[in-house]
Amino acid sequence: MHDRETDPHDGPGLACLVTGATGYIGGRLVPELLAAGHTVRCLARSPEKLRDHPWAGEVEVVRGDVTDAASVGAALRGIDVAYYLVHALGSGKDFEETDRRAARIFGDRARAAGVRRIVYLGGLTPAGVPEAALSPHLRSRAEVGRVLLESGVPTAVLRAAVIIGSGSASFEMLRYLTERLPVMLTPSWVRTRTQPIAVRDVLRLLTGCARLPADVSRAFDIGGPEVLTYREMMRRYARTAGLPPRLVLPVPVLTPRLSSLWVGLVTPVPSAIARPLTESLRHEVVCRERDLARYLPDPPGHPLDFGTAVTLALQRIRDAQVTTRWCSAALPGAPSDPLPTDPDWAGGSLYTDCRDQRVDAPPEVLWRVIEGIGGEHGWYSFPLAWAVRGWLDRLAGGVGLRRGRRDAGRLRAGDSLDFWRVEELEPGRLLRLRAEMRLPGLAWLEMRAEPAAGGRSRYHQRAVFHPRGLLGHAYWWSVSPFHAVVFGGMARNIAEAAAAAARSDASN
Repeated sequence: MHDRETDPHDGPGLACLVTGATGYIGGRLVPELLAAGHTVRCLARSPEKLRDHPWAGEVEVVRGDVTDAASVGAALRGIDVAYYLVHALGSGKDFEETDRRAARIFGDRARAAGVRRIVYLGGLTPAGVPEAALSPHLRSRAEVGRVLLESGVPTAVLRAAVIIGSGSASFEMLRYLTERLPVMLTPSWVRTRTQPIAVRDVLRLLTGCARLPADVSRAFDIGGPEVLTYREMMRRYARTAGLPPRLVLPVPVLTPRLSSLWVGLVTPVPSAIARPLTESLRHEVVCRERDLARYLPDPPGHPLDFGTAVTLALQRIRDAQVTTRWCSAALPGAPSDPLPTDPDWAGGSLYTDCRDQRVDAPPEVLWRVIEGIGGEHGWYSFPLAWAVRGWLDRLAGGVGLRRGRRDAGRLRAGDSLDFWRVEELEPGRLLRLRAEMRLPGLAWLEMRAEPAAGGRSRYHQRAVFHPRGLLGHAYWWSVSPFHAVVFGGMARNIAEAAAAAARSDASN
């Protein structure tokens, strides 16, 4: 990082701290800052989630949490520009207090460390609507921006509405609603006007804010060139994607909660995330000024219009170049405990189901099958059981199976994978998944590829469950009779798929 006596405008770049680098925007901002010549440090609760990103070797990663003053202070030492891209996204009663406390800690520590600028991405708020009437999530984002502006550190608060880009929660909600429902009975908020912005423009402006003049400390509205209703966006998406025209019929009876459940059932976005998105659409959110352009002039062709943003997003999806997704960060309420290594973890029970299978294929071919699991490839056993479990999870407000994969053939630590999260990945050898479905306990699934005699391999599979209370024990024993079909079939079918792939490789 820079020497603090150096003018940040001298030399190749600035020293930047990025919080939220495991999330959708943060994970895309880091390479943009590097490309602009800045040095980057990332603050993450789980640094291992960043190790497989293509830029991991070019940044410094430190462990910490924005609610922990000591770790925030340490991370901010030697920093010129601090990006605050985290939120306590959840439905708990205290999430607003958590956001408030974290923002105060960050602002206080940034001032103490001599940070020269804070950059924050918040939400566009409606004109003329009292803050008390806003949704809790939008109100919290507005308050975080205010806290950071009052920190004594020059701060740029960028306020955006719907962000259009491959993998964003807003885009995936729009995409799946439009593609899956040719005729829609929709909530009244589809008639609300909003001003979408392409993720490329968001990243361009966030990067540019690093070099704003020192006397600039204020909020800026950012948006694309068009103001559209959600219904217009769905119709425009259908046209851009080559789909037949969609019939959208708004009805007034769907509350925000019912809307979020409806979105959760139709799209991969679970209700816990859909609710703040739909709540933010209740009010018209249109830019009231474009003052940021005075400091960061728009290059030719920018900001991108809605159709261009959708076309670029769809192209990235088709080319399997989605670098981050809305589910890159942990979901609210998802378990985060690492796999216990002690069989008597904290004195409690630890249930396991272990399977071993000889495989007529070399380890590298077996690994290819293991790493390609989930998404369109499925789970290699009893598809109906997996589908039913996914639907039950959706009905309970969980993520279900429809999150799919970020990349069809490659995984990295921290990736979401249907209703699992990649907790550990040793290429060619080990894949460990942690369950993010709604369960009365914590669950993991391990898959290993090991060499065997004669150029063959062995497949080792282990399911682990740590129950929570009596309900957790009852759950394990109620599903254990099906393990032979689900887990046993999975091991056999993975072995057969690897053998078939090896025969195909040999014949080509």
